[in-house]
Amino acid sequence: MNDIIPEYTKADYLQSTAPFEWLYQFKDNKLKMRQMSTILSERARKTGVRNFASLFKLYLETVNSKDGGTGDNTTDFEGQEIELDCGKWIADDFGVTGTDKMGFEIVACNHPIMPVQRLINVDSGIEKIKLAYRKNKQWRTIVADKKTLASNNAIIQLADYGIAVNSENSKHLVRYLTDIEHLNYEKIEELNSVGRLGWIEDYGFSPYVDDLVFDGDLSFKHFFESVKCKGTYQSWLETANQARKNSTIVRLIVAASFGSVLVRPCDALPFFVHLWGGSEAGKTVGLMLAASIWANPAMGEYIHTFNSTAVGQELSAAFVNSLPLIIDELQIIGDKKDFDKLIYTLSEGVGRSRGAKSGGLQKVSSWQNCMLTTGEQPISNGSSASGAINRIIEIDCKEIRLFQNPVEVVSEIKKNYGFAGKQFVERLQYSENMKYAIDIQKNYYKQLCQGQSTDKQAMAASIILAADFLTEKWIFKDGLVLDVQDIEPYLYTKKQVSANERALEFIYDFVSINLNKFSTNAFHEYAGEIWGCMDDDYIYIIKSQFDKIMHEEGYNPTAFLSWAKDHEYIDGSQDRTTKAKRIQGTVCRCVWIKKMNETKTASDVEVDDLPL
Repeated sequence: MNDIIPEYTKADYLQSTAPFEWLYQFKDNKLKMRQMSTILSERARKTGVRNFASLFKLYLETVNSKDGGTGDNTTDFEGQEIELDCGKWIADDFGVTGTDKMGFEIVACNHPIMPVQRLINVDSGIEKIKLAYRKNKQWRTIVADKKTLASNNAIIQLADYGIAVNSENSKHLVRYLTDIEHLNYEKIEELNSVGRLGWIEDYGFSPYVDDLVFDGDLSFKHFFESVKCKGTYQSWLETANQARKNSTIVRLIVAASFGSVLVRPCDALPFFVHLWGGSEAGKTVGLMLAASIWANPAMGEYIHTFNSTAVGQELSAAFVNSLPLIIDELQIIGDKKDFDKLIYTLSEGVGRSRGAKSGGLQKVSSWQNCMLTTGEQPISNGSSASGAINRIIEIDCKEIRLFQNPVEVVSEIKKNYGFAGKQFVERLQYSENMKYAIDIQKNYYKQLCQGQSTDKQAMAASIILAADFLTEKWIFKDGLVLDVQDIEPYLYTKKQVSANERALEFIYDFVSINLNKFSTNAFHEYAGEIWGCMDDDYIYIIKSQFDKIMHEEGYNPTAFLSWAKDHEYIDGSQDRTTKAKRIQGTVCRCVWIKKMNETKTASDVEVDDLPL
């Protein structure tokens, strides 16, 4: 190479390419080229040419264009599934490289990487790109948002999945992926995609749609892939039929699992079916059988535990969407107050509004399904809100063994699963069958509403009964069909659901247990604290103490007193729910509760049964 720098005139810089051609000879030696470029730039400035660098960039672009650097290259990766035009980029087994405007080599990625699919989400319309990349001679794939691939900062997130991207090469990788998609827009396959399970309008039911690709959160990919068929349908059917034959509760569990996909077509709210009782009852095996209808029933595959955050449970519900959300071991939640919150969150069928990083709100998630849960205790308690209790069907398994041979059942359903749910959904997708299913559910609902259960309890129960009827007809064909009498014992009545009715009964029980706080001893003295008093007609509870008692038990004293006055369970002065009462010589503001010999609660407790 000639290191002697020629002397160029202003005309040489502005009217010829001689200075640039001389500098270009150092293109293979970046350091030398940079040094010579600096010297030439200073000399050009002395002649009055102050834009030498920009002129040299234009020269390089011209040279690169003549060399075919704008579109003649193609990807040349070993094992690539498609060959793409890569323009000026060199894409081979050594990675992806190019040149900058100064002609210096830049590295976009040091291993093969290329877009192979463009995915359009059918729910949101958001476009994503499926990338294929090779590490250690093994091809992997990842689905990424377009906004991630378009940002120098955001694309660094892909490093978590083994893609060699960092703050140094991120902008080059963004440019390479943008260029290659633009050059191959027609060649890159475009598919519809989905990030969840369940009913999808105008498409069918995910994952049973052949031309829908999963593009959801990678943390749910394993969850999604668990919904599949394995083994033989006949082996699963024989196991399920035997289990149904041995236990009505098992039939209820199985029917609830199938019924989950009827919640949306029947325009119902999500609901819980909760199994509780002794540890040897076989509740977990029951959940596994319910899961095997759709997916791999092994723990950690489709079934999860309650050991997750509230946000995690909400995301899981939105993901399964129409399929049952099956969660084991409720007792992991230590505080019973959390139960009501969980029930309300999941049975509303709508997620919380959350802010988006880019501003505004994220799209609110939704679901319509059944939640199947287990635990060693009920999911509701005496102070649970009416709305929470109304959304639960609780089944006390007591010490009853649900399965004759649970080990054998587990062994069989782990080897054979996923067929029945797919067949059930395929049947329902015929419009006449769906109408038939809805008509059956409506008929059961009318029957149940004639009983003592609430409308919401009747709706949930009718879906379970309709699913049982249909699956016996289409799948099991064993002549075993649940009727209203089979499920009614597990339904809450209107009286049981009312929080105020339960609060009233609690008050009478509480006073009976703490009689010494409301009555004097033989010496006409109170032993300890004074909470009120009583006579033949009323129990008088000091208002401040009444509020404390109610709050500690989880009841709302204001709501209760308003209801109690309307139903004439208490006396109040004019428009108030309390009255003055003299206790031990002091006038106190008290709640005047009528004794049970004056009236009865809605549960119709007999006077003789009460200790007052």
